[in-house]
Amino acid sequence: MLNETSEQSLLAKNAVLGPVPKQDRALAPDLARGVMLLFIALANCAGIFFAAAPGVEPIPQGWERIYNLFTLMFLHARTFPIFAFMFGYGMIQLAMRQQAAGRSPLEVRTILLRRNGWLLIFGLIHGVLLYSGDILGAYGIAGLLFVFLLLNRSERIYRLVFWYWGVLIVYCLVLMIWIAINIANGSAEAAVTATSPSPSSLSTSYSASLAVRLSEWPMHTALMSVNIVIIGLGAWCAKRRILENPANNLRILSWSAMVGIAAAAIGGLPMGLLNLGVLHADADTAPLIKLLYETTGAFGGVGYVSVFGLIAYAMSQYPACVKSRIVRAITALGQRSLSGYLFQSIVWMAVISPFTLNLGAHFERLTLVAVGTAVVTWLASVIAAYYMDRYGKRGWIEVLLRRLTYGRFYRKGVVDEGRVKARL
Repeated sequence: MLNETSEQSLLAKNAVLGPVPKQDRALAPDLARGVMLLFIALANCAGIFFAAAPGVEPIPQGWERIYNLFTLMFLHARTFPIFAFMFGYGMIQLAMRQQAAGRSPLEVRTILLRRNGWLLIFGLIHGVLLYSGDILGAYGIAGLLFVFLLLNRSERIYRLVFWYWGVLIVYCLVLMIWIAINIANGSAEAAVTATSPSPSSLSTSYSASLAVRLSEWPMHTALMSVNIVIIGLGAWCAKRRILENPANNLRILSWSAMVGIAAAAIGGLPMGLLNLGVLHADADTAPLIKLLYETTGAFGGVGYVSVFGLIAYAMSQYPACVKSRIVRAITALGQRSLSGYLFQSIVWMAVISPFTLNLGAHFERLTLVAVGTAVVTWLASVIAAYYMDRYGKRGWIEVLLRRLTYGRFYRKGVVDEGRVKARL
């Protein structure tokens, strides 16, 4: 029979199986995830309507020209990196919480390996059954690599992450110069906007789409797994609790916001101008422009995270803002971002696919329909998350992932103290 101190220690050790209490959660990460789900909805919905990435009208007219320019500079390929950053940030938060509860480094490593392994399986199921542009599988692979390569390592290993970002900056600058030279010396004939096709979005039956997604998902997942570097940066920031303490990190957040978003916008500008027909590039240069647009998206992710850190600090000066229903609803969605993300894919399958409602077949211009569908879907998820939070309900996928990660001692989001005491 253990003494009272040992009993309390074991209970504290197992209490971390449940979700982080709301009063202990930082505002910035949840707010960022909630808002960025709108940007992801705009990007993915348009990609399915146009069956290509990025999903843009190839010959825009009127307001579509301005919208496409905006999305290519600030939205497409610029929002997914924020989730990679937050994924790395969250892994370190989880590890620190487990260690504070007394778990050994081996136990923490095991928990993270289980969590990322199940995330990879979730990604496979999601990518094959619903949407091949899945990011969960890639984050699962990157998370497994992170645990093996970066977890519990000295600060020296994180220098490799910053070296990579330095190399990435040089690479983008060289690419921009090369593109400028090619445009200056190339033919005057304009090339169409470079995109990557998505055949599964054109499948006329669900069985046919399954077969196509089964081949699309592995390639997409392998390409997205390079986000381990962004995950590493998020982990480095989590060790310093930058988003939990934005007041102490205003300078780094301000510079990261300005430089990150500016770099992403500049990198996406040639792609936007090519789509408008203002920039003329031959068939060899157009793919380079697309490569620049995709590569600089990583800077946008870091910039957006920093912006939300600054917003969280500003809101902390006015507590009424934090308690407003709008902020509570968006942060509630951020706390259930995994469920919100999968909810979007279910909607896309139900209303956009050629073998379901086929919404795109009823309209000539698809941009407005894509925007409307994305916004309505996001608003529905915000409202649902608000009421789930109000009645104390966790996200259904978050609960499932936690159960699978922690095993048989997890029960309804909290530890069963009676079961723990029975072991004493």
